[in-house]
Amino acid sequence: MTQHEDPYRILTAVGPGTPMGNLFRRFWLPALTSDELPAPDCTPVRIRILCEDLIAFRDSAGRVGIVDAYCPHRRAPLFFGRNEECGLRCVYHGWKFDVNGECVDIPNIVPPDNFIALKQKASIKSYPVQESGGLVWVYMGPKERQPALPGMEWVALPDDQVKCSRWLHRSNWLQAAEGEIDTSHISFLHSRVNVTKHSPDWQRLAQDGAPQITVRETDYGFVYGSRRDYEGQYFWRVTQWMLPMWSAVPRSINDPILAGRAWVPIDDYTTTGFGYVYSPDRPLPPETLAEVAAGERFPPRSDKGTFRLPHGYVIDTYLPQANIENDFLIDRDLQRTTSFTGILGVNEQDRALQESMLSVAGHAGIVDRSQERLVKSDLPIMAARRMLMRLVKDLDQGVEPAAAANADSYGVRGIAKLSPIADFDEFMQQHADYMTPLTTPAN
Repeated sequence: MTQHEDPYRILTAVGPGTPMGNLFRRFWLPALTSDELPAPDCTPVRIRILCEDLIAFRDSAGRVGIVDAYCPHRRAPLFFGRNEECGLRCVYHGWKFDVNGECVDIPNIVPPDNFIALKQKASIKSYPVQESGGLVWVYMGPKERQPALPGMEWVALPDDQVKCSRWLHRSNWLQAAEGEIDTSHISFLHSRVNVTKHSPDWQRLAQDGAPQITVRETDYGFVYGSRRDYEGQYFWRVTQWMLPMWSAVPRSINDPILAGRAWVPIDDYTTTGFGYVYSPDRPLPPETLAEVAAGERFPPRSDKGTFRLPHGYVIDTYLPQANIENDFLIDRDLQRTTSFTGILGVNEQDRALQESMLSVAGHAGIVDRSQERLVKSDLPIMAARRMLMRLVKDLDQGVEPAAAANADSYGVRGIAKLSPIADFDEFMQQHADYMTPLTTPAN
């Protein structure tokens, strides 16, 4: 990394050996949802993470493997392989690989004396995998640096208390992630033309479009509060940002359902969005599951399908129905009368802007940030960029990110409240028991 490199480009390039790619590889990342691999020996799933073509499969014993997408013999795609007898067998010449990437059979040769050594040389890349919280997780970094899974509250909950989903986001990961820490846009992008007392509180209480922002760094990233004036009180929204790309975002005031997102780079130009909702103390109610399925928040309305990336690899993903090819299904009559945007869902509204921003020439999906004019309400975005730049520079000098080894600190929540308290730190102290349930003893 040189001092003359564009800082934003440093943060958006994620391939092997890049500064940001190296940082991502110090953390466990969500790869796909567990229900995409529903049973032993089911159909493999093609994924791409951090510019690496991979395949996920569940073997006959129920174990999940995430391995190189291609057979080392003739580089045939293992997606077409037979998932059988605790391994994935390439249908081109029958070479077979287990969940650890070890070659367990080479049937198209007469075994020579050095057959065992030959199979060892034929092993393919594989990564450590864990399943928890409805997700399949992958660790792609140095084995000696492998941390614990991030200790977010929902990760250890029973299946009926958490629902995870994923979808294709056609922009660089940072464009998507920065939307999570941009609170002023909810007063506009997600608002309605005629707000009433029955409107959701992010519309009813967030009409003050110039919130006061306070940011505090933490062991896991940072927490920030946005304070809006509302009828003699303050509408506080506190968002947690956890390294390298997680959020815990408040839904509504006094909402028992909690939520957040993650943004995992497919490559420099496309991203897999992950959403989670959970109930900390009881099964998710049917109305929450119906809301997730309807796609009006997160995830967007999507169809399971395939997407061919520019370099030719096809991934299995969830394709949003509202996309750049159909102008995100914008309804101009609805925009004139009801919705500020005329676009239906919260995620669809986000993606309409994030996926349509002017890209750097030759790099579709990466925005030219040199033309930005940031203001005070963008403080969390500026804080995230500074923090990430500091971390990638430190890692380049051999200083490991402390957050990766501090998994217990991730057990935090976002919150939304009406309050008479004007000071952020005083507000945080009053609600500390709620926002840090895994680390703060209950009163």
